[in-house]
Amino acid sequence: MKILLDVVILIVGFVALIKGADWFVDGAAALAKKLKVPGLIIGLTVVAMGTSAPELAVSTSAAIQGANEIAVSNVVGSNLFNTLMVLGICAMIKPLPVGDSVLKRDFPANLGVTFLLLIGSCYALLLNGGLLSHAMSDNVGLVTRWLGIILLVVFVCYITYLIIDAKKHPAESDEEYEDMPGWKCFLLIVIGIALIVAGGEAVVYGAKAIALAAGMTETLVGLTIVALGTSLPELVTSIVAARKGETGMAVGNVVGSNIFNILLILGVSSAIHPIAVNAASVWDMYILAAIGILTYVFGLSKKEIRRPEGAIMVLLYFAAMAFAIVR
Repeated sequence: MKILLDVVILIVGFVALIKGADWFVDGAAALAKKLKVPGLIIGLTVVAMGTSAPELAVSTSAAIQGANEIAVSNVVGSNLFNTLMVLGICAMIKPLPVGDSVLKRDFPANLGVTFLLLIGSCYALLLNGGLLSHAMSDNVGLVTRWLGIILLVVFVCYITYLIIDAKKHPAESDEEYEDMPGWKCFLLIVIGIALIVAGGEAVVYGAKAIALAAGMTETLVGLTIVALGTSLPELVTSIVAARKGETGMAVGNVVGSNIFNILLILGVSSAIHPIAVNAASVWDMYILAAIGILTYVFGLSKKEIRRPEGAIMVLLYFAAMAFAIVR
């Protein structure tokens, strides 16, 4: 009976996260419009952070509660899901064009922050080369407060660069947002934040309880159940955009979300409480880095991700999850 209640709490938490993020983005975007902030800047900052809000809520709640494995594996799992499943499914629906700005700026930045996390949290292990001698549950690294602060500084620099770049290309700023009164904007923002925080707490509680009952590790739950749930907004939005033929920004949105996940979410989480990294998470970081390179290569090929490449990416996601389950 308790396991059923835990599942209900987990589902309710996911619903609160998704709806809260949706309302937060709507309210913040409408408020930004009233303040005459360009649409592209809204998309690159407010909306991007809004879609990363579920991951931020879950990982921050996990860090506060000491569930360090969920904090790290949620981010790594979300980035794997975003890259392989979201982009892969969208490419299978319709080939995804990859713009020059994404190839020259966002893909290299994504790879850079992934390696920064891997090297910064596990430099001692990498110097010794002893990963194979450790059990998957062994703590072999640490995302320290100092590394978290560095991630946050890089995040601020990245956002600043995006805003400066957006101001240089105002013609790209053509998104329209609903015109609503100021009180409604603030109401949606406040309710959205409340749902995000409450949903994050519920997801962490439910996921930990299910993991304990099923004999699963927190790393596996964070990499699969939690990562899937917090990535649902990106998946649904990208699939709808692909079906409508609006594929131009899909790659940039996913890659940008991955960058935000590492810099903002792990930066905030580790600044609150240093996060231990076990051997399983290190393997997942290796996989994430390799997938990032492969996707970059796919994007460089004819500047689009085609249907066969999308199918390969989806299959690679299932292979990665199978490895996570059996290891």
